[in-house]
Amino acid sequence: MSKTSLETQVLIIGSGIAGCAAALTLARNGREVLLVTAGSSLDEGNTALAQGGISFKAPDDDPKIMEKDILTAGWKHNYLQAVRFLCHKGPEVLQKILIDDLEVPFTRIPGKGFHLTREGGHSLPRILHCADYTGRAIMDALLQAVRREQNINLLLAHTAIDLLTTHHHCTRQDIRYHLNNRCVGAYVLEQSTGNVLKILADCTIVATGGMGQIFLNSTNSASSLGSGLAMAHRAGARLMNLEFIQFHPTALHHRGPRKFLISEALRGEGALLVNSRGEPFMHRYDPRKDLAPRDIVTRAIVEEMIRARDDLVYLDAGTHIHDADKRFPTIYKKCLEHGIDMRSQLIPVVPAAHYFCGGILVDTNGRTTIERLYAAGECACTGLHGANRLASTSLLEGLLWGHTIAEHISSKQGPKSPLSKRIKSSIPDWRFLGNKKNEDPVLIAQDWATIKHTMWNYVGINRTSARLHRGFEDMRNLNKRLHDFYKETAISRSLVNLFHGCHTAYIITTAAMRNKKSIGCHFREDK
Repeated sequence: MSKTSLETQVLIIGSGIAGCAAALTLARNGREVLLVTAGSSLDEGNTALAQGGISFKAPDDDPKIMEKDILTAGWKHNYLQAVRFLCHKGPEVLQKILIDDLEVPFTRIPGKGFHLTREGGHSLPRILHCADYTGRAIMDALLQAVRREQNINLLLAHTAIDLLTTHHHCTRQDIRYHLNNRCVGAYVLEQSTGNVLKILADCTIVATGGMGQIFLNSTNSASSLGSGLAMAHRAGARLMNLEFIQFHPTALHHRGPRKFLISEALRGEGALLVNSRGEPFMHRYDPRKDLAPRDIVTRAIVEEMIRARDDLVYLDAGTHIHDADKRFPTIYKKCLEHGIDMRSQLIPVVPAAHYFCGGILVDTNGRTTIERLYAAGECACTGLHGANRLASTSLLEGLLWGHTIAEHISSKQGPKSPLSKRIKSSIPDWRFLGNKKNEDPVLIAQDWATIKHTMWNYVGINRTSARLHRGFEDMRNLNKRLHDFYKETAISRSLVNLFHGCHTAYIITTAAMRNKKSIGCHFREDK
């Protein structure tokens, strides 16, 4: 084992609910795992930010009822096998891992069991939660378990640059050994030194999360740049449903790089959206009113803002929710920081990029179209969400597919043997093509501003052919300009992030431009 090369049985890139669930299950099955994350801690992704809850099951629930809700929210553009897999298997895995094993402290009603709430698009109250910090509680329990496992090695503050595949690196005489394109690991930047590690692995799992930060307004963490999507695309993996980006209707209207999410659970508990005159308006847009699916509520808010010539609407929680400060302590505290007492004042809200319904195409075992490469969580497209995600299904999807991937790798149906030494030896160490220190933070900030404003204005909530073509041209030109300008520059985390973000913006814009049909959260005004 050299300073520039590491080997492991399973490499996992990303440490959210999907990556940690996979790591934990693999370790307990006796597999050696290397868990890599770009953050200085393991919980800097989106999972810890989740407020509302995780979909479970109501006392009188049935998988068919949940299936219908998911299909309705997804505009029946979903992959039915994935939907049924989650509806039947998801609650069972949740019970096994989060409740029985990790004992996540979900909110209970004394003497009655778990408190289950309802969110938009759900027929029944089936959402399991820990007050309004569900993701935080789940990640705390997962990380505690992960840190105890001796078979899990952690690499913090390491940024994945690119996936390693045999098709990209084999020579002509070696081609007969590489009949299928196989993933053999990744190049990873060690942020503290600037060195690039070649990490070789028998199996690789991409669990890098979302891409909301390529938009001007987003509820996502700073690390949600679409890095897994960009790397998989460059490696030749098939991607799907890239145009379906869910905008959450209610983010706190405030300045900052990440918009604070105002959970849909508030509307599930009775809060109402009102305009600047204090008038409820959702009845004008959908018979389900404030509990309509997110894409419908988001467009209704945009329409209402245009109608009133306002840049925000409001959420009335105090009038309709008893003890709102106790039911939603995190939201209450955040609002107070901005001078808003949600018990007596309206909460100013705006839509923001929230969840990516598309991604790296995978099957119900989490396999991509590249051999030995798996993907799970928000960066993967299982087909579950279709054209729009049903609230609180994402945490369950990440948990279920992370666990399922680990079981598949550990089973007889998984890869039959380790990668051969010949294949591993054909992968070169990272070649430093440039070493100039001409990285300028002002230029990088300007490039990010271009990406975020272009995506928000042209590839945002309401799309037209003219906007999408303008966005496509701008992203294509920026991609080329970045490659030309930085071709001799020493690599760094900020540059890797910029390239990942720009690449992701470009391929999402291309997908949105190609789909002429207005469906779900891909809304074409001109169709």
